[in-house]
Amino acid sequence: MQLRPEALEGHLAKGLAPLYVITSDEHLLALEAADRIRKTARAQGYTERDVLTVERNFKWGELLAANQAMSLFGDKKLIELRIPSGKPGKDGSAALQAYAKDLGPDNLTLVTLPKLDWQTAKASWVAALQQAAVYIEIPNVERPALPGWIGMRLGAQGQSAERQSLDFIADRVEGNLLAAHQEIQKLGLLYEPGKLSFEQVQDAVLNVARYDVFKLSEAMLHGDPARLARMLDGLKGEGEALPLVLWAVSEEIRTLLKLKSGMAQGRPLGALLKEYRIWGPRERMMEPALRRVSVATLEAALQEAAQVDRMVKGLRAKAFAGDAWDAMLQLALKVARGA
Repeated sequence: MQLRPEALEGHLAKGLAPLYVITSDEHLLALEAADRIRKTARAQGYTERDVLTVERNFKWGELLAANQAMSLFGDKKLIELRIPSGKPGKDGSAALQAYAKDLGPDNLTLVTLPKLDWQTAKASWVAALQQAAVYIEIPNVERPALPGWIGMRLGAQGQSAERQSLDFIADRVEGNLLAAHQEIQKLGLLYEPGKLSFEQVQDAVLNVARYDVFKLSEAMLHGDPARLARMLDGLKGEGEALPLVLWAVSEEIRTLLKLKSGMAQGRPLGALLKEYRIWGPRERMMEPALRRVSVATLEAALQEAAQVDRMVKGLRAKAFAGDAWDAMLQLALKVARGA
């Protein structure tokens, strides 16, 4: 069953299918769609999760075994199969066709693929998945459509802007949805809901007065706790907005996690840095930072970031004592020191 991306929310509200396939080169949109499915699955009792990534020497028997294995606790299970190359090979083709015919009754399967070329799209394994799955093909957001996409995303957070402002953001991000997403989030942190002026948008995107916030991320990547503590104290003293500081640090943590995930899939770091538009001094910091900090530390740091966000909003956060700025320092130091 083919499903348009915009129809996914309504579909999930009616119940889950046993098999989903997401294919797209728009990493942000593919991730958001997969997250919606995961969230619905958790709410419906799929508490166990197996993640399989198809890379060199992958054993397709692992997929079939995951489908047949009973949960240790009798829970329903989410099986994620990631095929970064989009080409499973001869053995994979046979395994996917067999899998589609014999879906486990207590399992939900999510297959993620890049956009398939015209020849691969005609393969028998693709046809088998299209017949058995809810198949979601997410098209690229081309440059002419990007201002409208940015306007829609602003509207979702209660903001709007003139076409001049939308074009300005689109020109700055050069078609990169991840970069556009970050700019939209920044506008949501800096300004109240309502209509944004061109000057507000321009200042938010280009404002060099806020450069030190991003220098803070550089200190974290460098692994320099003393400099990090001095800069954070200075930002607090200058009256910088803590939500913006938290956003900058959290985005850096997410970027490190994405790079770690890509490298675990066998992708070269250089290609990943190019994909996520990381260059200049920041590019040179990434490799030593990735060596220093583990996936477990980064995942724990994101959980702490959520707690800091609760503190900023005046909600109770059990993970930290003291005020939100102290919690922010603990969070940044965790990543700077690594583990």
